[in-house]
Amino acid sequence: MTTSAPVRAGELDLWVERRGSGPDVLLIAGLGDPAEAWQPQLDGLADRYRVTAFDNRGVGRSPLPDEPLSVATMADDAAAILRALDVPAAHVAGFSMGSTIAQELALRHPQLVRSLVLVSTYARPDALLRSQLAFWRWLAEAAPSERAFFEAFFTWVYTPRAHADGTVDQIVTEALAFPHQQSVEAFQAQVDVCLGHDTADRLSDIAAPTLVLSGDLDILMPPRVGRAVAAAIPNARFDVMPGQAHQPFQEVPDEWNARVDAFWREVEARAEPLAANTGPIPQTGVVPDWPTAALRRLLPRQSGSPARVDRRPGQRPAVSRR
Repeated sequence: MTTSAPVRAGELDLWVERRGSGPDVLLIAGLGDPAEAWQPQLDGLADRYRVTAFDNRGVGRSPLPDEPLSVATMADDAAAILRALDVPAAHVAGFSMGSTIAQELALRHPQLVRSLVLVSTYARPDALLRSQLAFWRWLAEAAPSERAFFEAFFTWVYTPRAHADGTVDQIVTEALAFPHQQSVEAFQAQVDVCLGHDTADRLSDIAAPTLVLSGDLDILMPPRVGRAVAAAIPNARFDVMPGQAHQPFQEVPDEWNARVDAFWREVEARAEPLAANTGPIPQTGVVPDWPTAALRRLLPRQSGSPARVDRRPGQRPAVSRR
């Protein structure tokens, strides 16, 4: 099944990309990124899951209304998409700003969240992150060109390897060619959403099985930040991806896909006997540490090996103005 179309979600038409069949997965993108940011997952997980990604309001083909923007509003958008698509519950994954939306979705609509994967995440911006976000807000207006904006912005996002081997140059070129550019105003509105995020005192209320992933080279959300989020969520698992930065799902999609697939398989496996004994599968719950042996079998290479950028011929990493 392949769908590329707007979906009526509450008062808005939000652009949705859907692939595959199987257990439902909802992918929530980060600051400025359209649904295609998840292309390696739309392609790489569709043989096992029904994968849905979408343009957040103010990105790509989704409009930005005049009303105030908040993480809670965007979490309600995600919930509205699931309900519009008749999805009773999904495995939810979000990165960076998308991870804050995923947190709020799990808190505001727990019945819709089968499990939670939080990538490059945080609970509340500290002083350093607030300064970084303020710089981005300024950069969107001050950059002398779109190219200059992307070149400066991506220094925060990708690994030194991706900058050295020409990958980032290619991403900049492709980002400039993206036909649905984000406006400066919409980018700044989403920066403000990131600045206003705060779940630090509520993370303990998340009941969904949770995996938190950090890259050890992430200069925006270093592992100490993700570890703090995982520590606050009951029974959450925390893993560090060696040699990776802020967006490992794009730079090493095979490895990232294998990690989340192993987690989701474990969640599904634990739910099956429960459903057989008690009837309908509960939509929330906790899952203890899942076997590392299963993860090793699924990983295409040792996580400590040199990371690489995987891109299929003709595949655009799909980065809009962030």
